[in-house]
Amino acid sequence: MQLIDTHSHIYDEVFKDDIAEAIQRAKEANVGKILLPNVDSESIEPMFQLVKNYPGFCLPMMGLHPTSVNENFEEELAICEQWLNKEDFVAIGEIGIDLYWDKSFLKEQQFVFEKQLNWAVDRKLPVVIHARESFSEIFEILESFREKELQGVFHSFTGNLEQANMAIELGFFLGLNGILTFKNSGLDQVIKEIDPKYLILETDSPYLAPTPKRGKRNESAYVAFIAQKLADIHSLSLDEVTGITTRNAQNLFKI
Repeated sequence: MQLIDTHSHIYDEVFKDDIAEAIQRAKEANVGKILLPNVDSESIEPMFQLVKNYPGFCLPMMGLHPTSVNENFEEELAICEQWLNKEDFVAIGEIGIDLYWDKSFLKEQQFVFEKQLNWAVDRKLPVVIHARESFSEIFEILESFREKELQGVFHSFTGNLEQANMAIELGFFLGLNGILTFKNSGLDQVIKEIDPKYLILETDSPYLAPTPKRGKRNESAYVAFIAQKLADIHSLSLDEVTGITTRNAQNLFKI
């Protein structure tokens, strides 16, 4: 079975000179699919270019990232909705609330998040949630969707065990990336207590490259390092972790 990188921004400009090589390296690392989260209107065109060039291998999502929520959020939301009405996507994402960089648009972020959750319910699509210093705000909104069969993943999960269990109890997977391999993150101790049936793998490329590539540009091939770390934490073989996390991703994203 092949690995799935469930979250990669490999349409980013930092790959403009070697995207074909990066895709080939991913395939050589046993990656079978790469899921592409949208950020805002500026990322749509490069994302779709990859989807066109690598059909069935690069799969798109559609959503408005919380750090792109500002004065023109209504215009950005309208663009996302237009695309959702004319193309197929594996998820609504990347969406959520980010209070790390800027708290001045919290109300707008909450509105945009809830709006996109409703899109997901209406279209029966999973959501990919970005949560940065915002677990309580996100959980509060998700509680109101408890009866609506909403599913998804907390991408780049960095929470504690209580937050992990709360996300799972609400019907969500945890997305693990290079942070799991960071020596002082403490995430390994949390994930040690979580059944792998609730976990999926991602890179968040080009960010958060895992050990031993930390500090370099991240790419989808490196999801293999995260899979190996998870195997070590749970005393499983790499094949077992690949099988479990890939089936989780296939079930969640219906791919």
